Amino acid sequence: MDTTYYDHGTAAERWERARMFFDARDYAAAARILDGLVAEVPEQVGPRLLLARSYYHSAQLRRAEAELRVLVERDPVEHYARLMLGRTLERQGRPAEAETHLRIASALAGDFEQPSSSRAATVS
Repeated sequence: MDTTYYDHGTAAERWERARMFFDARDYAAAARILDGLVAEVPEQVGPRLLLARSYYHSAQLRRAEAELRVLVERDPVEHYARLMLGRTLERQGRPAEAETHLRIASALAGDFEQPSSSRAATVS
């Protein structure tokens, strides 16, 4: 059996290795590990979200967008995936598309902006 460093070990060992690479800011190496892990356990949010973040930080924005869209499609109220999708779209120069996701992420986080008249009423 021919295995490389990136796909060697149990899923838990690869998850830890990917996190170590991510924490060390070697996002491309983290993505190589996570790509195989996500293929193995596509239903898990954690590996797919870290894969999207790895792609984002290594400027693989189309790949990040694809992973984030899968997450948002599966779980429309996944706040961080919405936020990351908005930021990814912004970085690709697509602010109109980004705005929708950023607003939803903000609402899911409970960050509602109050109109100035409402703010004045609550401060009094």
